[in-house]
Amino acid sequence: MKAKRMSLSALFLFCFSFLLTACDKVGEKSASLTVMYGVMAVLSLLLFAGYCFCIKEKERWFFVLFASVAVVNSGYFALAVSQTLEAALWANRVSYLGSVFLPLSMLMILLKTTRLSLPKPIPPLLVAAALLVFLVTASPGILTIYYQEVSLISINGASALEKVYGPWHGLYLVYLLVYFSSIIGVVVHAIVGKKLDRVHHVLMLSAAVAVNLGVWFIEQLIRIDFEILSVSYIISELFLLGLDRMMRENEKLKAMVSEQMQTEAEPKESEAGQTVSETQAELFEVGLKKLTPTERMVFDAYLEGKGTKEVLSLLDIKENTLKFHNKNLYGKLGVSSRKQLVEIGRQLLQTSVPAGTKK
Repeated sequence: MKAKRMSLSALFLFCFSFLLTACDKVGEKSASLTVMYGVMAVLSLLLFAGYCFCIKEKERWFFVLFASVAVVNSGYFALAVSQTLEAALWANRVSYLGSVFLPLSMLMILLKTTRLSLPKPIPPLLVAAALLVFLVTASPGILTIYYQEVSLISINGASALEKVYGPWHGLYLVYLLVYFSSIIGVVVHAIVGKKLDRVHHVLMLSAAVAVNLGVWFIEQLIRIDFEILSVSYIISELFLLGLDRMMRENEKLKAMVSEQMQTEAEPKESEAGQTVSETQAELFEVGLKKLTPTERMVFDAYLEGKGTKEVLSLLDIKENTLKFHNKNLYGKLGVSSRKQLVEIGRQLLQTSVPAGTKK
């Protein structure tokens, strides 16, 4: 398996970091490292292009996720270099455009990861709600419902917005809390319903919740000039993509094993009464001549209807030794199972003189 095992805690690290801190007062944290915003924006765009052109099996919500991260980081950079209030407001709108779709894409990916699904009408309604919230957050400069007053300031050489919040500013907080509650519900349902493949994933998810609550409290207590989320978005989407690749590989492996088991089982159900082809008969008869004395004894015992324990007792050998003889028998006779060996052997030897002699 080429994909590395990724922890589900990485998924929740992004989910909760976003839901609790993403775009809270966009532009309020001063951008003291404008160049870093530029690097994050370019890297986000490259990752988005890489997903579009390098990933063969694309998922709609992963596309939304990578696009949203690119849009948010581009907005952060544009805001940091804005020279006019109008330019800064447009950059702020760009950031919010990506921000309202980030929790939606993360929730949908999380639902898929935990093998849950929503009724078909729900996703379009969620998209409509995201657009509505975006229109409210994009209103500064046009209406005073989200920001009553806003001005452009410069801190450490980077532009930022100084705002007085309006009556509808709480709408975005409610929007985040709804997604926060939804994600908590998905996690609880996944744990209770045992939707996760491994126990340590459950432990990691629980740890991720505690860690991210701590991160949220720290960000509320300490003023940070650089928007760390511009980096965490990129790291989280890469972890999440790695997790998705790992799960795809696991599903493919399970499908291969299931197909192999089905292939091995089908002949056992359909071999009885089948007509042996001329080629198969010739291969079987040639193989009989190549059997060692011990292999021949095993073959005859199977044709007589003896089971594994009886053959072990008859030849006074261990089970591993019998498995070794079985492997040689199947290979020489061109069969894939004991039942196929018995069916073909009995059909061919019915018209023969004593078992094992040439017709």
